[in-house]
Amino acid sequence: MSAPAPASTPSTRRAAGIVGLAVIASRFAGLIREVVFAAMFGAGKFLDAYYAAFQIPNLLRDLFAEGALSTAFTTLFVRAWDREGPEPAWQLANLILSAMLVCIGTICLAAIAAAPWIVEVTNFGYHAIPGKFEMTVALTRLLFPFILFVSIAAVVMGMLNARFIFGIPASASTVFNVVSIVAGVGFAYLLDPGARADWLHPRFGAPGIFGVSLGVLLGGVAQLAMQLPALFRLGFQFRWHLNLRDPRLREVWSLMWPSLIAGAAVQVNVLVNGMFASEINGGRSWLNFAFRLMQFPIGVFGVSLATATLPAVARHFALGDLGAFGRTVRQSLRLAWFLTLPAAVGLAVLARPIIALIYQHGHFTAHDTAQTALALQAYSIGLAGYAAAKVLIPCFSALGLPKTPLRISLLGIGFNVVLNLFNAKVLGMGHAGLALTTSCVALINFGQLMRALGHKVDLGKFNEWASFLARIAGAALLCGLAAWAIEHWVEAHLHAALLRALGLAFAIADAVLVYFCASHLFRVDETGEAWAMIRRRLGRK
Repeated sequence: MSAPAPASTPSTRRAAGIVGLAVIASRFAGLIREVVFAAMFGAGKFLDAYYAAFQIPNLLRDLFAEGALSTAFTTLFVRAWDREGPEPAWQLANLILSAMLVCIGTICLAAIAAAPWIVEVTNFGYHAIPGKFEMTVALTRLLFPFILFVSIAAVVMGMLNARFIFGIPASASTVFNVVSIVAGVGFAYLLDPGARADWLHPRFGAPGIFGVSLGVLLGGVAQLAMQLPALFRLGFQFRWHLNLRDPRLREVWSLMWPSLIAGAAVQVNVLVNGMFASEINGGRSWLNFAFRLMQFPIGVFGVSLATATLPAVARHFALGDLGAFGRTVRQSLRLAWFLTLPAAVGLAVLARPIIALIYQHGHFTAHDTAQTALALQAYSIGLAGYAAAKVLIPCFSALGLPKTPLRISLLGIGFNVVLNLFNAKVLGMGHAGLALTTSCVALINFGQLMRALGHKVDLGKFNEWASFLARIAGAALLCGLAAWAIEHWVEAHLHAALLRALGLAFAIADAVLVYFCASHLFRVDETGEAWAMIRRRLGRK
């Protein structure tokens, strides 16, 4: 029986748009989750302990759900489906799921037993605050099983993406965030007698943070459950199939482990930053709030483009069409830079008013706003490079060259440690210096990835890229100036909270308009394509 003909590949940009809309909802729900938790506890002992306990499971979630496991599995699943048919592809999925249940389950049990040592290594500064270290150990044990549920969800996401179903798996994170908020707040009130004593002005303590963590764990279960109906409709049936000697399992692992380390560069750097920030009470929370805001454009633009690009380039490589491979990567990279560069400028210029509007409620103070704004401005420097690297890293797996980004990322991790030591111990730059180091490493990694991939496929000439980047940089500069001018006027003349919020919204809208007008004036192709898409949508309506 001959293998079925490959399905036609839908437009990468259309698929990225579908994922982007879903990711917008996810990031918005995630932001609400962070705002609710910040208002409940403020930046300090309790939230520091929660973020420290959740950091490693959450890091593994980013790597699996948006990185190594999903990338490696999707690549091989597409190849098996197109070359051999559906049945071998489903067999591969059952093999991966069975092996993962055993391996990830073992890792979770080991991590629960070793929680005191994990916290000691990653948060050595917590001993300075009474009870903070012990609370973090207990929360780590509670939250670590989260990775098992989202790892299974990552494989399910890979199967759906491989069949060009993007919206449902991208929306799963929204379900996670919604369930985390509702269940987390509910459990916090249920477990914390101090909060129940004054419902209107609650002061949550240690029982409350344990309730929030229970809600987050339940959210991980919901993230997996909401994807299963779509998978079953495709014809998948789970059957236990564990064979650790199966060559397909070794092939997945050979693709996964280099990409795991390569994709972990920024996340590992954030983990290292947290180790240094553990010596600053509230430092980990400030960095987390800032990184959450930076993840919004990364998720909307970088992750959505990477998710839509991987199946397309994997198919191009399977068919031996490197020309189409290069064109797809060029389109995705241009879009990533076109969208994230003005976002980075906007976050840097409007950092303080954005954070004040979003976070400064309840127990989150003006001092917390100022410190978080410093971290966000530092993070924004590397935003475009981080998002573009998200697009490039999966391409090496599609080419069967996962060790290339591995080498680049190892150099970046080492560079990050050295710079953090210099910033913390010599310059004393605090948490903002840690965020700045992360941005610098992200840009360096992107440059090296771009150069390495350019040796394998045609990514365009240097002059073309220089002209494109110069034009969008000029448009982004005008965008930033417009936002700064309006916000400066609002700061000087408006004092009511509602009027300042409206002024901030106007500054953002005006900056977006200026950017698109300037991009059109500078003849950036992506502007015309975006306008044509808007006209088509309006025409349909």
